[in-house]
Amino acid sequence: MGSSVITARAAATFDPVGRSVATARAFVRDTLQGWGYTDVVDDAVVLTSELVTNAVVHAGTAADVLCLRTEDGVRIEVSDHYPEREIPLQSTGPDFGSPDRENGRGLLLCAALATRWGVEYSPTRKHVWFQLDLPERPVGIRSAGPLLPVGLLPVADERVRVAVVQIDSSGAIAAWNEDAAFLFGHTAEQVTGKQLTDFTAWPQTPGTNTGIVDALQLSRWEGSYGIRGADGRIIPVYASHLRVRDTHGEPSTVCLLVRDYERAVLQSPARTPVSDTNAESGKTDPFEIFIGSPAPDDLDGLLQRTVERARDMLDADAAFLLLATDDETELEVRATTGLPSARQRFARVPVEAGTGRYGSARMPAVHEDLDNVPGAVPLLGGTGMRSVVTVPLKVEGRLTGSLGVAAEAAGRYSNEEALRLQFAADRIALAVESARLGELERLRRGSLSFLVEASDLLAGTLDRDQTLALMAQMTVPTLATWCAVYTIADQASEPYLSYVLHEDEERIDGLKALLSKIAPPDPVPTPGARVWAAPSEAAHQAALRTSMRTLGLGETGRLGEPGRLGPGIRTTLATAAAVGGETVVLPLVARNRVIGMLTLGKPSDDHFRQEILELAEDLSRRAALALDNARLYSERMAISQSLQRSLLPPGLPEVPNVEIEVIYRAAGEGNEVGGDFYDVFPIRDGAYGFAIGDVCGTGPEAAAVTGLARHALRLLAREGFGGPAVLERLNAAILDEGARSRFLTLLYGELWPQEDGSALLKVVCAGHPLPLRLSQDGSVEAAAEPQPLLGVIEDLELYEQTVTLAPGDVLLCVTDGVTERREGTRMLGDDGLADVLATCTGLTAGAVAARILRAVERFAAEPASDDMAILAMRVPEPPAA
Repeated sequence: MGSSVITARAAATFDPVGRSVATARAFVRDTLQGWGYTDVVDDAVVLTSELVTNAVVHAGTAADVLCLRTEDGVRIEVSDHYPEREIPLQSTGPDFGSPDRENGRGLLLCAALATRWGVEYSPTRKHVWFQLDLPERPVGIRSAGPLLPVGLLPVADERVRVAVVQIDSSGAIAAWNEDAAFLFGHTAEQVTGKQLTDFTAWPQTPGTNTGIVDALQLSRWEGSYGIRGADGRIIPVYASHLRVRDTHGEPSTVCLLVRDYERAVLQSPARTPVSDTNAESGKTDPFEIFIGSPAPDDLDGLLQRTVERARDMLDADAAFLLLATDDETELEVRATTGLPSARQRFARVPVEAGTGRYGSARMPAVHEDLDNVPGAVPLLGGTGMRSVVTVPLKVEGRLTGSLGVAAEAAGRYSNEEALRLQFAADRIALAVESARLGELERLRRGSLSFLVEASDLLAGTLDRDQTLALMAQMTVPTLATWCAVYTIADQASEPYLSYVLHEDEERIDGLKALLSKIAPPDPVPTPGARVWAAPSEAAHQAALRTSMRTLGLGETGRLGEPGRLGPGIRTTLATAAAVGGETVVLPLVARNRVIGMLTLGKPSDDHFRQEILELAEDLSRRAALALDNARLYSERMAISQSLQRSLLPPGLPEVPNVEIEVIYRAAGEGNEVGGDFYDVFPIRDGAYGFAIGDVCGTGPEAAAVTGLARHALRLLAREGFGGPAVLERLNAAILDEGARSRFLTLLYGELWPQEDGSALLKVVCAGHPLPLRLSQDGSVEAAAEPQPLLGVIEDLELYEQTVTLAPGDVLLCVTDGVTERREGTRMLGDDGLADVLATCTGLTAGAVAARILRAVERFAAEPASDDMAILAMRVPEPPAA
């Protein structure tokens, strides 16, 4: 401390237990207040609390606290006894880590609040000290408010009028000064002896018992209400009530009242900041006085800093802060310290919980002993806290939250502490509300982006299983820790567990097993999320039974054979922890029918935020429609594919001494049959029919003509008609279809294997691409002549041509999807196909068909847009002798 003379010393050692932190805060506060250094008490307590926490909680050793007083300020030293400590290198510079870490914030606060500070290391201990200088004040000034520019001073009349009203213990007006008569129009004689409540317009809150009578019982109160003037108008005032005793010892209340816009006249001045810079500039930020500088830039950080400062300010064991919902009917836990925050976070409590005025969150409340009023503060149930003080956070008269501190001992707090906490709450309320609105705006933007992305993903698939997986993956872990989707096939079916997902993949099997053992939630169509307690109860019961078996206890609790902690037991306990929190169910409603349920869950004793539930409800509506669309698509696709498969040949027959290979590709997603078709079938002993055709167009309409043509060919051929007669009768059948008829190109032939190893073919080519014959010498030539296509004119005169395939020859038949394959202005064409076929000498029929297909696919980069069929027949060469 330089040359300063130490005028007093106080020291204490605190054991490495959590309660020591509060004891150390009380020690420092009592010491500095005893020395008269109240101006630096709050900063000293905050810094000591952080440093002692680092020692007794994080380092796990005892903490030595030494307070030294000088004429100019105070120096406090905190030492721990951690035996192994890494000595920081001077060259690396100080690194305090992230402010979000649970430990290590003490040095950050020292840098922000202390006048000077330092750290000293030895092999067995770390020694942190900080110095707080007293603010310099002119003689005669104990406390003063900040300097303000003239333009920011409150506006008054010719002089500021302060109405002084004194009320006796019965609530009657005992004194009424001239300024009160001027402001309100009532003379002292007119009001003396009457109840103050006859003239006040108190902002009574519906459903509560609070009022001005309650406020007058407080030792000190500040706030706004109205006074009825002589003309009946309500005059808004800002008042400061101070309860005193008169010369006879009787209690009475002095009320100082000014016009509401002159409230700065009565409001308590802020504590003078320690910083010399701020003193010189004349700028004081009351918010930063309580929170510290720099203030956290996120809402959670701000709320956490607030509860920690509130706890330190009142030497509490715990503190909590709740934010009001939009309708102000409930308060949501957003920050705690000294309480099981994981269990309490986002829990909700009603605003008007409890009995009497202390049950309302809209007024300051003090409970000297919660054991006498169980349930008055639901948040503290089962925590061991006995005394508590809570104050509201208000912005422009609206309840925006509640701040509270609690202690394990009874009788720790009185109205004085309530006023101190209310003063702090008033300073931070606007900043908290601004941060909350900023977070809400970010959540809304994020929700909109999330829903847009979710809609795009769900619209990108019509597969039912993929839709179920997307639903779960979009909710975990963004909205919930785990998710289960139940589906309902029809109104007579029970809900079926279709998909389960947990953010930890090792928990999925255990979670699925648990949900399979309990009855599914009721398929209620009512919109919104509803709590489902069954999973949590079932998990807890299973964990209890497992624990009893592990301890050697039977179902009745009698001692038995001790069990071992096996993998199954670990899974049960882990599952209980995973689903032990809040579980909600959202109906999946599509086309006025419940088609399933979306179940979301949290881990042990955790709760959902209302914003998350609203987002999940929006997602469930989109997911339900996507799931129902996928169901309809799957049903129709199954029907379509079943019908299409009935149009395909059952299989290729075994033709003696002839290899036959067919490759078929239908254009369009989900189509198995298009406008192109093929068939190979036995006609009679030793004779086989084959056909390959192309119906004008693609899709179901073309497939219908395909079915007509294939079945008609088989029937007519087996009736003994030759090739020309078969096609002429098929032509008549197509024309009979009228408006549903389609043009049809068709290559039809009959095949007779010969005893000498060759094959005899008779073919008719009706408007179809000509078949090509590949000889053993590599030459390629057309094997038929073109004739008119079917479905155009009534009287057709067709003829058949005879083709002989020698051993090693190949006959290739294709549809125009092969020859008309395009890449820009280029087309494969008949010549291109012939060139590819010329390279297939010596290949089997299957190899020929495969090479033709590869050539067609490689000819253009884009997928084929037309149906395609390839039929290759080859007479194999006899084996060598």
